[in-house]
Amino acid sequence: MTSSQKPSDWQELTKLTQGQPILIERVRIADKDITIQGRFELPQLARLSQEDQVFITAFVRSHGSIKEMEQIFGVSYPTIKSRLNRIASSLEFVETNPAPSRAEVLDRLKRGEISAQDAIQELEALK
Repeated sequence: MTSSQKPSDWQELTKLTQGQPILIERVRIADKDITIQGRFELPQLARLSQEDQVFITAFVRSHGSIKEMEQIFGVSYPTIKSRLNRIASSLEFVETNPAPSRAEVLDRLKRGEISAQDAIQELEALK
């Protein structure tokens, strides 16, 4: 998003696409003379409906307080939980602890952080 774009630009894009998948083919880095061309998907959160984006933004701004969400949206705890569960089920799990690369395993072995047997097991698990 460039400095001239407003958050509502994403909301407008969400309305225009009506939930249909879209691909971004060109990206320009703001304030730089760098352009990247290819095929890029929008991040998961940007693919949510406008209403769900507003809901998730409110949830994050309320620091995950369901009690505060009840007040903001004027609905009950079960309604908030149900909506969170529905949104969560539509999102792919993001791996927070990805498997190490071959190079990382070998570097750890070289530094003596793991045994040769541990390195073999980790490398076999990568196959």
